[in-house]
Amino acid sequence: MAKKRGISFSGIYLTLILIIMYVPIVLVVIFSFNESKISSLWGGFSLNWYGELFRDRSMFEALRNSVVLGLLSSFSAAVIGTLAATGLTRYKLKSGKVMEYFATLPIMIPEIIMGMVFLTFFSLLGLPFGMVTLVIAHTSFCIPYVFLMVKARLAGLDKSYVEAARDLGASELRAFYDITMPLAMPAIVSGMLLSFAMSFDDVIISVFVTGVNTNTLPMKIYSQIKTGVTPKTNALCALIFVVTIFLCALSMRISKKK
Repeated sequence: MAKKRGISFSGIYLTLILIIMYVPIVLVVIFSFNESKISSLWGGFSLNWYGELFRDRSMFEALRNSVVLGLLSSFSAAVIGTLAATGLTRYKLKSGKVMEYFATLPIMIPEIIMGMVFLTFFSLLGLPFGMVTLVIAHTSFCIPYVFLMVKARLAGLDKSYVEAARDLGASELRAFYDITMPLAMPAIVSGMLLSFAMSFDDVIISVFVTGVNTNTLPMKIYSQIKTGVTPKTNALCALIFVVTIFLCALSMRISKKK
């Protein structure tokens, strides 16, 4: 009886969590077909807002900027975070704990403080605000996600693999590319995906470091709050959700084949 009660409670708890997570997404998709201009009031079924969306060049330009920014930031963070995690794991430095603390500090600092710091820093350097400053700022707060995942992965690996490669004549660089990097690749990819999601979703830091002619999708949607969000935004969110599900399903299918 205890087991049955435990199973029923677990099922109810899981169902509630899934409802809380996915009901808002389902509502966004449903209201993307709303004929009314007000997103919260249902006015009938219509595909007009999808047509409005595909005619809005500024929205797709903002989406393109967000995708490019996310890819550049996540790739840069993957390179820096992987090298940092490898170095701290392989070489036992006295200041290793301090360096690890400073490496993870960006994710603990409030975003508004980070934005103000980047604004001051770029102003002192005289860098023009735009895509370059956005990539630098986003890479900075994305590095800890890759660093933590790769470091945890490397900490659980057997060091004898690298030592065997070195005994067979491989250099440190060759051992890294042939042994360490393939074994750490799942953590690197996971860190890159998380970094891309955090960069794609960021608003606060982007507001401080973006240029006049550079706009990202979250900032575009945020600016529409002042004039009112139409179901056109819901349509874009629905398309992004469908593409995300497709990519996840494709990834699972490829993993099963491998």
